[in-house]
Amino acid sequence: MTEKISPTAMVLAAGLGTRMRPMTLDKPKPLQLVGGRTMLDHALDKLVAAGVRRAVVNTFYLAEQIDAHLKNRRDIEIVMSRESELLDTGGGIANVLPLFGDKPFFALNADLPWIDGPVPSLTRMRQAWDADKMDALLLLMRREKARGFSPDKGDYAMESGGRIWRRDLPQPRPFVYIGAQIVNPALFAAPPGKVFSNNYVWDIAESRNRLYGVGHDGACYHVGTPEDWRIANDLLASGQGWGTGA
Repeated sequence: MTEKISPTAMVLAAGLGTRMRPMTLDKPKPLQLVGGRTMLDHALDKLVAAGVRRAVVNTFYLAEQIDAHLKNRRDIEIVMSRESELLDTGGGIANVLPLFGDKPFFALNADLPWIDGPVPSLTRMRQAWDADKMDALLLLMRREKARGFSPDKGDYAMESGGRIWRRDLPQPRPFVYIGAQIVNPALFAAPPGKVFSNNYVWDIAESRNRLYGVGHDGACYHVGTPEDWRIANDLLASGQGWGTGA
């Protein structure tokens, strides 16, 4: 881990997982198993491999289960941030912002596993980070190669230099966000309220031409519904893997 990135990261694990019901009625989505390991552990494993020493994990729904599960981790320091109300992705980060110091930091979703290409994607993101021109750097994948995503929708377009945008861009947009970012804490300095989405800070970065992306060169599967979960696990169990095609 180079000094330009904070040794503390954020893992967002507070969501309700409503689209995964009934599976999430008695177990939160981040603790659902994909390939024999929880999606939350997949995220933490990647942070450990990237040299991150501490992870702040926010919780809300069935929080006590996540608390109990993470007591078994010994390879990374875990700081729990239990929310008394659901703060959304941006609000969850803003709620613990002082823990990251003044350096940009990784923030990962706890429910969107991916398989790395030849070089781990977090390593590629760290190498690509340029504070002189970036306020946020998102991990993206081409829509047609990302399994489990809508074929008719996407999140961003990306220039050859890595700058991304979506304002006034009609659907389908060519890239989807797959749950990992490096973000400048200064973006959260003036939040619009207690509860807000990361989309708020990404839009600010885009308006300043300081929103960038890195294209994922491995595979990913959006586990959004019980059927997605079944297909993802069946593909991994078959030895076929998720592949890189739609």
